[in-house]
Amino acid sequence: MGASQKFSTLSFEVKIIQAKSVESISRGYLFVRCYLPAGGKKRIQLNTRKIPTKSDHVWNDFFSLECSTGTESSIDLEHESLVLELRWRNTVPILGKIGGSKLLGRAEIPWKEVLESPNMVLDKWVSTVSSGNRVLEGIKPPKLQVVIGVGVPAKAETETARRRRSMAENWDECGCKDGHVFGCDNDEYDIFALTAAIELL
Repeated sequence: MGASQKFSTLSFEVKIIQAKSVESISRGYLFVRCYLPAGGKKRIQLNTRKIPTKSDHVWNDFFSLECSTGTESSIDLEHESLVLELRWRNTVPILGKIGGSKLLGRAEIPWKEVLESPNMVLDKWVSTVSSGNRVLEGIKPPKLQVVIGVGVPAKAETETARRRRSMAENWDECGCKDGHVFGCDNDEYDIFALTAAIELL
């Protein structure tokens, strides 16, 4: 499958397995936040379950999502990435309130890399970058083990394939000088033929 193709329907499967080299934090919870493309520069946010910071940092959480967009907001995976954020949330109230989560590390995996993997499934450890883009000497940044897959439902079509099919159907019904039922003038026929030629380049 070419990474430059655009799709109006895609299925995504993401499994967050575990983390390692996480800084020692005495309290609170860890979780991973994922951002998936939804077409039209929109993203879907998903969070794993929260695990104690003193645990073995294993989630084994699995997300399966099918995205379907309109033809004008198709998903172009060539320019999209899966964004992963390792986050920590304090469990001790401050001024009687539990604050928001803190970003410990962030990573991006280009979907093109997933598309080029065998069976469009990628299994890897990915290094994160700290929120301040600083890595202290002798301290390894946190890593996340993930499995990512992309699927195209059998009924889904690329935008180019859909346009070509639509044009072929219109050609059969246009009724131009090839002797069909409905009539169209020569100018419309020429424009239609030019559009078909451009589309097939």
